[in-house]
Amino acid sequence: MTRTPTTSPTSASLTARQVWNRTRGLMLALLILVVAGITLAAVRSGDHHGRLDPRSADPQGSRAVAELLERSGVSVDVVTTLDEATAAAGPDTTLLTTAPNLLTPYQQRRLSAATADSAGRTVLLAPDGLSLHHLAPGVRARSPRPVEPRTPRCDLPAARDAGTAETGGIRYTADAPATTSCYPDDGLATVLVFQGQQAGDTVLLGSPDLLHNDRLAQQGNASLALQLLGSRPHLVWYLPSLSDPTATETDEESGAPPTEEDRAAGDSQSFTDLIPSGWLWGTLQLALAAVLVAIWRARRLGPLVTEHLPVAIQASETTEGRARLYRKANARDRAADSLRSAARARLAPLAGVSPREAHSPEVLLPAISARVTERVGDLSSLLFGPAPDDNAALVLLTDQLDALEREVRTS
Repeated sequence: MTRTPTTSPTSASLTARQVWNRTRGLMLALLILVVAGITLAAVRSGDHHGRLDPRSADPQGSRAVAELLERSGVSVDVVTTLDEATAAAGPDTTLLTTAPNLLTPYQQRRLSAATADSAGRTVLLAPDGLSLHHLAPGVRARSPRPVEPRTPRCDLPAARDAGTAETGGIRYTADAPATTSCYPDDGLATVLVFQGQQAGDTVLLGSPDLLHNDRLAQQGNASLALQLLGSRPHLVWYLPSLSDPTATETDEESGAPPTEEDRAAGDSQSFTDLIPSGWLWGTLQLALAAVLVAIWRARRLGPLVTEHLPVAIQASETTEGRARLYRKANARDRAADSLRSAARARLAPLAGVSPREAHSPEVLLPAISARVTERVGDLSSLLFGPAPDDNAALVLLTDQLDALEREVRTS
């Protein structure tokens, strides 16, 4: 005999207030994140200057070096598109590309072709292996090093005049004879200058830190920056951006997947070198937050402490309290074991079984089967079976145990 459980609410059902108390912490955290994101976006929405921007006076900006160049008679023009940068390239121009790694392969090929024919100077800030494949063929990138004071150890006039400067970042090596390696680290250059096919040259800086406002006055950073960027009367400061229309243009090569040469160009860098440092810090912060949440939500472990209640508590209240604890912990197995154990203890004397043998299936099941006249299903599964899979199965188990006990009592 089986009964379908009803869905009528009980005192153990969660109320709206209980649901709110359990979720309000998470909702508050989400609200703080949304407000912080909106506030940060609003603060930065009107700020178009930033890192390595010659108009920015922030510590990571480059307004100081731009003003020094203008006082020295060098005109500084800021461009944000590839078309403007390539159109401005010429023999009397230094083209500074602040983020060559942000350019697509198609943009890098266009930029390389324009600078190769210009006979001017090209300065690239921290290009990696894939960028060098298009912008500086024959040059290879090696693992980066921290930025710190280094001596020139080369014959480049700009480096000799500047003396010690703060360099570092990506290191470079090249087999071309017309190459000058300066400020080496373990024999690899952090500043590399090589001659192009025309009268122009290309300068690779492993790190752009010496152009920052907060570092320009240290060591020989200002002298080195002014000489590298001020060798021509005109400086084009190219700030690549994702909004550049040329970023979506393709040619017959750029629409295809990376070639074997493209992949080989980036083999010199390890996987960790390709991960931006900001993501690593973000991952560490998320891991710390997860640990703190786990500690906050972890249950306190320890033995149960029994104490005498100062007042009498009704059995119904005790039952409801234990049921709420089982429900909160999703402890259907403990609840089912408790229900079955109590049912066996009550059924044993009705079936003529001693309390000591009440929990023995070999003794209890035959005695109960002899007193049951209606079909009640598998007694072994009912009294000694596994834990229910969900709350509905637990309620059904309760109804079946009640029906079995009534059947034995009336037999």
